[in-house]
Amino acid sequence: MNLEIITKEDLNDFGKNLIEEIKKIILAEKPVLKKHLKGHEVRKMLGISQGTLQNLRLNGTLPYTKLGNIYFYLSETIEKLMSDNGYNSAAKSQYQSKSDESEE
Repeated sequence: MNLEIITKEDLNDFGKNLIEEIKKIILAEKPVLKKHLKGHEVRKMLGISQGTLQNLRLNGTLPYTKLGNIYFYLSETIEKLMSDNGYNSAAKSQYQSKSDESEE
């Protein structure tokens, strides 16, 4: 019978390697973009003010749906707007909001 002794150092190395592998998996996954975005989420993605977002709505650049006092925008429309205007795709990949704040 062949026995192998595992030391605390072996366990620490194993733990560090495991954490590094988990980090790689998490970073490799693309963030999930919601289908409908609220105004504050769109402003954050585009880096624009509330007034600019309102102008985009009024001049027809950005279609929207209004439910109560909340404006909703399709994420695919925002992505198209970003690509048409030369926005960097890094802005999309860094954005991931799960907030349910009611704004606009």
